[in-house]
Amino acid sequence: MKLLEGKTAVVTGGARGIGKAIALKLASQGANIAITDLALDDKSKAVEAELASYGIKAKAYASNAAHYEDTKKVIAEIAREFEKIDILVNNAGITKDGALKRMTEEQWDMVIAVNLKSVFNFTQAVQPYMWKQGAGSIINMSSVVGVSGNANQANYAASKAGIIGFTKSVAKEMGTRNIRVNAIAPGFIETEMTAALPEEVRKGWNEKIPLRRAGTVEDVANVALFLSADLSSYVSGQVINVCGGMNT
Repeated sequence: MKLLEGKTAVVTGGARGIGKAIALKLASQGANIAITDLALDDKSKAVEAELASYGIKAKAYASNAAHYEDTKKVIAEIAREFEKIDILVNNAGITKDGALKRMTEEQWDMVIAVNLKSVFNFTQAVQPYMWKQGAGSIINMSSVVGVSGNANQANYAASKAGIIGFTKSVAKEMGTRNIRVNAIAPGFIETEMTAALPEEVRKGWNEKIPLRRAGTVEDVANVALFLSADLSSYVSGQVINVCGGMNT
């Protein structure tokens, strides 16, 4: 039997990168998958089809994760169509990097809204469904930057550090209903975004990593699978660094 047979998972930002890898990994283990993205485009529909190829129910939804009412509506729609929500992966995120002295208010507000407020929006929206079931697993995507900070990423670091504080607090609130809340803090992961970095920057990152390589989206997805499944039934309120030993 597959690890997530009969479960339903919601993955925000699930049409690309780490979110897509997580959605595919959970689908491969039997979970029905709802992915959200800012718009329903060819990419999100292609991921929907790829997910469905695992023989599970899959659907892509358009949703602005930073918008409170929009989130409530899309979660209600998912709960109606899938009949339950067992797993939530809060993965939606953006970067608007720059030195603090040149950072605009818009750059700050946008990153906080998409990265941090979205986690509040979706977690609060799924809470009634998980509360009624008496079970659930919520996985919030933080970053090693949220643990240790990084120059020229004050907005991103603040949003990802906020996710850690949120995760630990909500785990204490929801634990009595057997709802587990954990965070994953990826390090330098090979994605479309990091592939665009200059080769010398990528080489510099690799030299800082004890395992001497960048991580893959599969590395992150494997940890998300562990946290989604009953394998981690006594793990809650934790931050798991997936960074090749960079943050120890």
